[in-house]
Amino acid sequence: MSFLPEPPFVHGRPGRTAVLLVNLGTPDAPEPGPVRTYLKEFLSDPRVVEIPRLLWWPILNGIILTVRPRKSAAKYATIWTPQGSPLKYWSEQQALLLRGYLGERGLDITVALAMRYGNPSIPSVLAQLREQQVERLLVLPMYPQYSATTTATVFDAVHANLAQARNLPEVRWVKHFHDHPSYIEALATRIRAYWQQHGRAQDVGGKLVMSFHGVPRRTLELGDPYHCECHKTGRLLARALGLGPDEYVVSFQSRFGKAEWLQPYTAPLLEELGHAKSKRIDLVCPGFVADCLETLEEIAMEGKEDFVAAGGGEYHYIPCLNDAPSFIHALADVVASHTQGWPVVSADRARREDEAAIGAARAKAIGAQA
Repeated sequence: MSFLPEPPFVHGRPGRTAVLLVNLGTPDAPEPGPVRTYLKEFLSDPRVVEIPRLLWWPILNGIILTVRPRKSAAKYATIWTPQGSPLKYWSEQQALLLRGYLGERGLDITVALAMRYGNPSIPSVLAQLREQQVERLLVLPMYPQYSATTTATVFDAVHANLAQARNLPEVRWVKHFHDHPSYIEALATRIRAYWQQHGRAQDVGGKLVMSFHGVPRRTLELGDPYHCECHKTGRLLARALGLGPDEYVVSFQSRFGKAEWLQPYTAPLLEELGHAKSKRIDLVCPGFVADCLETLEEIAMEGKEDFVAAGGGEYHYIPCLNDAPSFIHALADVVASHTQGWPVVSADRARREDEAAIGAARAKAIGAQA
């Protein structure tokens, strides 16, 4: 096996600390070609589709990648913005803002963004960090709830790339932040702000639906903690909002294939609530930190159609955290806690802390003399 050449080492230049944010990914354009490229990489991951390759490969290449790209491209076109993919745009904003928030705390940390599938790729971003002489790396998958189908794939990709490196950085991982107090408060703040402007479903007997991305039920039976972590997020969020058990429901969306997935499924649930003549429901997707195809098209558009067509009343989709200050604050909390012990304090902050310590010591000495 050959190893990658390292960039020239600059002696006397201190090694840097970096945090690598990684989200799922997106096609480069809402067109069949780019969508096919994206889907092939995504659906070829054995952690995403746990079907033996000999069985899955003909299905993927002979059927799915022939039919699905055009249909998916049409859906992507409905949410595409002048800035491009919403997922990529919001992820870029999160990285930019996090860099500023960390700087305000006096933490000198480089913030980089990669996508697990598509661009910017993990290998390309890690190459850039090597060029910057990063010696300490915190990998932060942007999935609050851990799953082997999401978080673990990020670990796989980073490990595979580092396995080719000669000069390895010190690496730490954030496995999950599904119950982090700052993350829960960010969600609650987002929802309270929406309710303050638009009212609450509970005021007319409705519910708050918390829709998480689904995974096959078999993953739960094999020991994946995702289902439990989603429900814990739901319980903590409901408690923060002061909701009783009958005022919210946790569901799972984006089912693919014929196998049983985690239930209840979001789409049938919305139809059921519509048939029950619910006057209003509010829907939030706590597991998605940035709006994307699954939230904007599947939930905000298709979900509304299902609910209203079944006889439901008002349908309110509450946007994802995106660039909400409370969420960037939560990310900064997560990064700060996971980089403890690393030399990440900026020179200005170190000087201020030294001056404060010296001042306190002098005051103590003067007090002792008095």
